[in-house]
Amino acid sequence: MKRAIHWLLIAAILAVLLCGCGKAETVNNADADPSVETAVPSPEEASTEPEKELSEPEESKAALVDGEYEAEFRTDSSMFHVNESCDGKGLLTVKDGQMTIHVSLASTSIVNLYPGMAEDAKKEGAALLQPTTDTVTYEDGMSEEVYGFDIPVPALDTEFPVALVGTKGNWYDHQVVVSLVTEN
Repeated sequence: MKRAIHWLLIAAILAVLLCGCGKAETVNNADADPSVETAVPSPEEASTEPEKELSEPEESKAALVDGEYEAEFRTDSSMFHVNESCDGKGLLTVKDGQMTIHVSLASTSIVNLYPGMAEDAKKEGAALLQPTTDTVTYEDGMSEEVYGFDIPVPALDTEFPVALVGTKGNWYDHQVVVSLVTEN
């Protein structure tokens, strides 16, 4: 199913690229930030091999259909990361065009997350993300309960801020990136 969706996305992007007018042009994506422009290569510049033609950022700009996808979750911190048993990945859910990734963290030391900056998370009425209790199983068969979070994803392959608070009550700012896992 995931492979079929992947190939449908590639086919749709190829169709758009092949309908170009023969030279590179700059287009604005109406669904994205209007100040960001994307270069679209001409068919002559395009490779005939789909994996080489599409970079991950171009693939991720295509709208995902509602469903669940395996996604990579990268952070700027060695202390805030996906549990090692999950190999850096989480479950990306798309519903009504909104994306959320569920990640199981390394422990229960991070008690809340906030989709934004720590300064805003400290404000009264800030909607903090509450943890779930996830059970992870390591390669050696040992299981452990850790905290997991459902984090809103504004865009794929683009850094966005996530603040966290630990058991000592200190807030920290971090940058994260979520990318679809593509099968080769």
